[in-house]
Amino acid sequence: MREIHIVGISAPGPDLYGQRVDLELRHLRTICAIAEAGSLNKAAAVLGLAQPALTAQLQRIERTLGGALFFRDSRGTRSTPLGDLVLARARLVLPAVEGLREDVTALVGADRTGQYRIGATNGPVAAGLVQRLSAERPASPVSVHATWSADEICARVRAERLDYALVGACDPSVPNGGDGLVWQPVCVDPVWVLVGERHRLAGKAEAALADFAGERWASAPGDGCFTACFASACARAGFTPRQPLEMDVGGCIDLVAAGSAVVLCQGTVRSMPGVVAVALTGSPLRWRHLLGWDPAGPAAAAAVEVHGLAVQAYLDVVAQRPRYADWLGANPGFGAQPVTAAGISRR
Repeated sequence: MREIHIVGISAPGPDLYGQRVDLELRHLRTICAIAEAGSLNKAAAVLGLAQPALTAQLQRIERTLGGALFFRDSRGTRSTPLGDLVLARARLVLPAVEGLREDVTALVGADRTGQYRIGATNGPVAAGLVQRLSAERPASPVSVHATWSADEICARVRAERLDYALVGACDPSVPNGGDGLVWQPVCVDPVWVLVGERHRLAGKAEAALADFAGERWASAPGDGCFTACFASACARAGFTPRQPLEMDVGGCIDLVAAGSAVVLCQGTVRSMPGVVAVALTGSPLRWRHLLGWDPAGPAAAAAVEVHGLAVQAYLDVVAQRPRYADWLGANPGFGAQPVTAAGISRR
């Protein structure tokens, strides 16, 4: 459902071909992510990588440092003594570098009204919003911090490290970490089910949620209440879903195309080879994208404009999905949500 350059620190070592490789800050972030996730599979999802790509990257880092950083067994991934040493240093270095960047940003760009720093989870709006902002404000820098964690994005907005949060949440909730921020819905979409093209329900325009009882589910990582909302919807439909397999977005799509799982998706999902989106009768689950900002921060002055551009970006996506556009025409209440003073909510 959760549709996913910093200079290096010199630490030379040979790679597989005897060439020197420098240890970079991104490598330290990778090591920390693996340690915190406790498994390569979960760390790959956090980092937005395929698991084999992360494994190859870790092997290069270990060759650079001259030894294994993690033990890998049936219980997961645990750091070696060398890994403990590197992790201890990384957890000092990374916050220090981040603090340096924030101090430089505060000193050089104290007036941030001319820039747009957006934190975005997976969804249909972010890319189009960046394009429209860049076109409307060509002299203003636009940057995006992409992650699966809405709570992380909210924390960055509250800490003034981002200007806007563009995140998804179950309708009508807002992110758990969104205290003190103003939220305005950009769109409300139904949750559909993505199945393989040979699935028994692939030929149907819609199906009841109960028709998927017994299916193997796959899901990308995310925070918030969606898992609980999904379980509740299944209970109302008369069944308990199997524990989902948690993988990165690409892995989920591969499983669906292979006929090994089904995945919940937004109605705006694009057409992809080997998979088909099936609407759920009665739309028992609804997902909305929200734009959030600090009402006391500089971003508040441009928030209505940014929201309007986000809505336009969403409408651009809908225009490219004829089937979904037809569905919206027959189901009022879904789709784009124009900004209104009454519609703005503060948690």
